Amino acid sequence: MKRTWVIVSVAVFVSLLFLFSLAFSLGRWDRLGGSKVALITIEGVILDSKEVIEQLEKYRTNPSVKAIVIRINSPGGGVAPSQEIHEEILKIRQVDKTPVVASMGSVAASGGYYVASAADLILANPGSITGSIGVLLQIPNISGLLQKIGVKSVVVKSGSHKDLASPTREMTDAERQILQGMLDDVHSQFIDVVAKGRQIDRKQVEVIADGRIFSGREAQSLGLVDQLGNLQDAIERAGALAGIPGKPTVIQERKRGPFLIDLLRGGLSLFDIDLPIYPPSTLSVSYLLW
Repeated sequence: MKRTWVIVSVAVFVSLLFLFSLAFSLGRWDRLGGSKVALITIEGVILDSKEVIEQLEKYRTNPSVKAIVIRINSPGGGVAPSQEIHEEILKIRQVDKTPVVASMGSVAASGGYYVASAADLILANPGSITGSIGVLLQIPNISGLLQKIGVKSVVVKSGSHKDLASPTREMTDAERQILQGMLDDVHSQFIDVVAKGRQIDRKQVEVIADGRIFSGREAQSLGLVDQLGNLQDAIERAGALAGIPGKPTVIQERKRGPFLIDLLRGGLSLFDIDLPIYPPSTLSVSYLLW
């Protein structure tokens, strides 16, 4: 009888271990336990918003996540993906009433600052590089090179501006005016976002929105940053905003690997043992607009 009881106990334990491991590997482990702070990292040039938005959506539907920290270490990137992430953060704050805190790493400039301006609070290190509120469009001109090697570009187009910003010829004054008008409009959008998000008079933002960069301490004096602090400070502030007592539990997206490895990681996590996190994928740089 005693032997049977031992076998049953072991079987129950193994079954529970398997279920917890399965929940972990299927992405449901973070729903167990009490209130948590979710950590999302934006690293490198912002060329696509899909991954960050998917994480935001995952955490906004997780009832155990009471606050989100956006860790930004980015010099900027594309206009549209920066705007998409910004809008998603605003939805989480305004619709779901979930506090969002931005934490600046080495650099959070241009599109990186655009994203940060959507948060409830912005924390930066004293030496973080931020600001660079402006828009940049670089168009290479290889017409001189083509002329030297005897290559001529022939263009057939349906409208006078269809080959706008062509790198094979000089830009006309009319084309420059069109592009400048577009950039001025996007720049104005950037200024509006900063003025509204930071609750600063628009004219004050216009003065510093000439593309210049600031240290974290300078940005704080200008109202672009709320306080100086590191990532842990940002996590604690997020927990406080969400009303989480004590030191908050932090969850973060991991890069998925083979199923059995994830399963093993889930089981080991029960005993406070962890396997190395899979290294993040590299991001190639193609162009910058912010």
